[in-house]
Amino acid sequence: MRMIEIDYEARPPIDAYGGGGFRIAGEKRLGSLLHLPSGLSTWSVAAPSEATAEAFAAVLAEAGEIDVLLVGMGPDIAPLPRGAREAFEAAALGVETMSTAAACRTFNVLLAEDRRVAAALIAV
Repeated sequence: MRMIEIDYEARPPIDAYGGGGFRIAGEKRLGSLLHLPSGLSTWSVAAPSEATAEAFAAVLAEAGEIDVLLVGMGPDIAPLPRGAREAFEAAALGVETMSTAAACRTFNVLLAEDRRVAAALIAV
């Protein structure tokens, strides 16, 4: 089998999650996280009920650069609040909600495929 090394350039994969944060490019980041085309930033959302349209303002500002947003809702799957769903529909942005663990794994796969993916991840 031939192995091909992937160059992630400025979009590093998620190395680890848990313990209330993430490890990305060898750096520990505590708390929830946005992994957008423009880079990494902290996210003030700590529970699925806090994932309002306003909480996704940074994501919506970059909607033209994103084909799919993965939302890690914590340890379990939870639906997005209605206002957030409506905001994503208005922006024609595809959104998939799942557990944070599944979102991290899926993000890495799509990133390796050079897809226009972003993630909003509630820390676990």
